[in-house]
Amino acid sequence: MSRTVSSWILSSARNSVVLQGKGRLYSIYIPNRNKIKWKLIFSKTRLYPAGSCSLDSTFSLRKAFRHTSTEEEHFSFQLSPSQINDILRAGELSHKILDLNGKNANSVLRFESNQLASNTPIEDRRSAATCLQTKGMMFGVFDGHAGSACAQAVSERLLHYIAVSLLSRQTLEEIELAVECMKPVLPILQWHKHPNDVEYREITSQYFENLRVYWQHLLDLDTEPGFSLEEAMVCAFKRLDSDISLEVQAPQESELMRNIALQVAFSGATACVAHVDGVHLHVANTGDCRAILGVHEEDGTWSTLPLTRDHNAFDEFEIRRLKREHPRSEEKTLFVNDRLLGILMPSRAFGDVQLKWSKELQHSILENSCDVEALNIYQYVPPNYHTPPYLTAEPEVTYHKLRSKDKFLIIASDGLWELLSNEKVVKLVAGHLTELNVQKPQLAFEKPVNLGYMRSLLLQRKNRGNASLDQNIATHLIRHAIGSNEYGEVDQEKLAAMLTLPEDLARMYRDDITVTVVYFNSETIENYYRNN
Repeated sequence: MSRTVSSWILSSARNSVVLQGKGRLYSIYIPNRNKIKWKLIFSKTRLYPAGSCSLDSTFSLRKAFRHTSTEEEHFSFQLSPSQINDILRAGELSHKILDLNGKNANSVLRFESNQLASNTPIEDRRSAATCLQTKGMMFGVFDGHAGSACAQAVSERLLHYIAVSLLSRQTLEEIELAVECMKPVLPILQWHKHPNDVEYREITSQYFENLRVYWQHLLDLDTEPGFSLEEAMVCAFKRLDSDISLEVQAPQESELMRNIALQVAFSGATACVAHVDGVHLHVANTGDCRAILGVHEEDGTWSTLPLTRDHNAFDEFEIRRLKREHPRSEEKTLFVNDRLLGILMPSRAFGDVQLKWSKELQHSILENSCDVEALNIYQYVPPNYHTPPYLTAEPEVTYHKLRSKDKFLIIASDGLWELLSNEKVVKLVAGHLTELNVQKPQLAFEKPVNLGYMRSLLLQRKNRGNASLDQNIATHLIRHAIGSNEYGEVDQEKLAAMLTLPEDLARMYRDDITVTVVYFNSETIENYYRNN
């Protein structure tokens, strides 16, 4: 009996992959009226339908037929439009800012977000919150690597560190007094979460205690804390990364808490956080997540304004920074194969203590730990590891004063940017806005509606086809990122194929994708300039 194979691959007809076991797996392109049909061909081996996002328990293979002359089985991975939508829309999150009697003074109109996993579990995280003690809203995207632990911890904690950095001395003193007297503490953030968002409940108390130590440090300063926003974001990023490093070195109350601290410190995460307060936009970035603005110019065209730089081996500023920080003898070994020390793509990140600690400290921590292999932690010191730290979590902060022509902000993990350019993303969001406006039901008309007008509306809808429009713009972007063909159109068969890739192969074709789009209130921004 042939051996069961639990993975298969999607590639071009020119490539084939021989699996461990009997048989070969490859794919073919079947042209059909300018469309690409995606089929997987599997030879002489039983197919085990393990799919990402537990697709194996939800969706069945719609068509399989045998060519008896070649003993090859052709499997066409077909998902219905509703099944595709169920997968793509599972992580949707949206929030509209309340408009009180038409006096919405918030420059944020609404935000929409979504995620699509490639890794199992997904290593990306996202956060969104309204600051309750200060003005503004914060939005974060966090791209984890070597597991999800660090991204999870940073997504739970970083916005709190930023918010605390912005509090006045009086507010910090009130909060500290409440904790000392065991009274309720003033809430700092109002979170906007997806129902499936998880958190480390087992370690929440320790996270709070370390946050408290941070605000006590701020109170010990001789002067009023009063950080500028840029200073607050930089200080928060660096302090949280320091706490992550110290927590794994300190004694823990339980083995569970010890294991979480280990996994957080030895995995890593890049982070991009935006703070919006009126017309003031600050974006702090560490790593290769990215933030861009969509700008509607006076002539009706759309342009892109990047707010971050990707911190990696392709950025000249990062190369020069690292060369300044390390001896000249290491210039040729800082980046190997476009990776930091030949290991890591981003050159800035939280966690990743194996690129920050000395060899001796790493050995000491891991030697005194339990079965670290069970936690997917492996001690590996790269060659030419001489002058750590090689990695930092210190962010670059960009300030931008919003204008009425700045219509939306897009923050996303590199899984999106690997597949779509900045310009393409802005074009898709702008087009989506136009489509939504066209499809809005007309509940009232200033003028009587004639049959000609109604006929034109019906023709517009017919010309757009029967495909339903994603209400969530992040879903729309993810759909295009993984499903677009060479003409920029969504190919339903390619989309279905990309969504049915098994978890051990999906990562070869796409990364985890997390997208948050923030829409600005142009009227509020215009009023600011009118009144000032």
